[in-house]
Amino acid sequence: MVAASSTGGAAGSRARRAWRLQVAPSAALLLAFLVIPVLILGRISFYPADRSFGATGWSLRHYAKFFGDIFYVGVLGETILYGLVVAVATLVVGFPVGYSLARMPARGRRWRIALVILPLTLSLVVNVFGWLVILGGEGMVNRLLVALGLVDAPLRLLFNRGAVLLVLAHTFLPFQILSIMSVVAHIDPALEEAAANLRAGRWTTLRRVILPLAWPGIVAGSTLVFILTISAFVTPRLVGGARVPMLGSLIFEQIIVVQNWPFGGAMSFVLLAIVLALLVLANRSLGPRSSVSRT
Repeated sequence: MVAASSTGGAAGSRARRAWRLQVAPSAALLLAFLVIPVLILGRISFYPADRSFGATGWSLRHYAKFFGDIFYVGVLGETILYGLVVAVATLVVGFPVGYSLARMPARGRRWRIALVILPLTLSLVVNVFGWLVILGGEGMVNRLLVALGLVDAPLRLLFNRGAVLLVLAHTFLPFQILSIMSVVAHIDPALEEAAANLRAGRWTTLRRVILPLAWPGIVAGSTLVFILTISAFVTPRLVGGARVPMLGSLIFEQIIVVQNWPFGGAMSFVLLAIVLALLVLANRSLGPRSSVSRT
């Protein structure tokens, strides 16, 4: 018995050693290219000066400057609002699409999934420039409106909040669809049939059966879309211009243009704090459901 236990302990020790060796390269890459740069940027954000080279000391000056200026607080509020709007819009559009894809036969699903993933295969810049051509003064939309006689002159469809929200929603919609589809595909269709046999209507089945079971996919997709939206830079910069400021654009200006790394680092950590808080809320929303599912 003692020999068997010692043999099992040795095997377990070898398995743990092998697991550490397998995880070590990826952990080293994350540490070198993610954790350490973020820590360095965090240290820079606490410099009292407006520069990082040769600076010393600790100060909350840049955080106080950010939260003490109504302009920066307003941009932060608008950025969060854009994230919520895009997350809800992609959920409204993406849930029916993801549900229908999950319920399709495998053969018919493949090419439809390819169409969903297609925008992700294109460069973000190419995608944005495509929308610039579509929504421009001489773009397809304005040409169509003028040809139909709905307007006398081309409309200004770019450099406004609506254009930014539209392009962001189109860009991040596949993440929402794929997240929902992956979860709904594991929901047994027999549960919906059982609800129908119990005289539950479609709305009741959706509300009482499908949505609770698909909640992890909804939370994952919405969280991912929200994070990608509030950290977006290329789309607001090209589609919105200076008329639609977002926090990502301000961080770029402070670090690249103004070269005020401490203030840019402070804004970056404010954005990071929002993301971490959202992840905590998302995990808590999944906690009771996951515990119920395990029981």
